[in-house]
Amino acid sequence: MVRKIFTPFLFAFLFSFGGAVTVQARTETEAIDQDFQTVSVSIAGNVLHVVGAEDELLYIYNVTGVRVMSVKVDGNDKRYTLSLPRGCYIVKVGRIVRKISVR
Repeated sequence: MVRKIFTPFLFAFLFSFGGAVTVQARTETEAIDQDFQTVSVSIAGNVLHVVGAEDELLYIYNVTGVRVMSVKVDGNDKRYTLSLPRGCYIVKVGRIVRKISVR
């Protein structure tokens, strides 16, 4: 009952402003972070190869979100031998996130 009474008033209120509502999308150019483009993460067997992530923190998470390894990358081209069980893991280096599979 209340809905039937207030619905016409709501429409009258909304249409009293008249005209179409103009929505303008903002287009901003974001600078591409060069570090984001140069970090490379790859895996061969149980050896993780990280390039271009000097002085970044490297985290490895299992698929349930538990951190299983963390290390500071102390060089531009580093290899880490992983002693993890076989399975899928998430690797985060700085702002780069990659999925890896340990076989």
